[in-house]
Amino acid sequence: MGLEFIHRTLRTTGIVLLILFPFFLYYFGVWKALALFSGGVWGMLNLWFITLTVRAAIRPEGVDKPRTIALLLFKFPLLYVSGYFLLKISLFQPLWLLAGAFATVVIMILKALGRVLLHLDMDSTESRAKTSGVA
Repeated sequence: MGLEFIHRTLRTTGIVLLILFPFFLYYFGVWKALALFSGGVWGMLNLWFITLTVRAAIRPEGVDKPRTIALLLFKFPLLYVSGYFLLKISLFQPLWLLAGAFATVVIMILKALGRVLLHLDMDSTESRAKTSGVA
């Protein structure tokens, strides 16, 4: 699994949040649905900034210090202050915000389990041996 796994996870999380949003609006109400959606977007942004920061800090050519510092100075104040203000909105219940933020992690775990159960990360000879019953 590489960076494409993270990009697929972010894309899947966004699609799942968009698909579930109308159902949560209908069944749980506007504020819970908005809290879940806002928490999900916050979790996606957090993972995206972590990915950008790690890619800038861990490179074969060495650390891209200006970009890494800029990302860290941008990520922490902006993202965590916005998370704080999301928690301060009295109409948003913290449990729904947390569930939304955790959606990215749940989708990442489900994608990894799917790859393991479907044997998608094995090389072709190992995969053929398993499907033919030869160990």
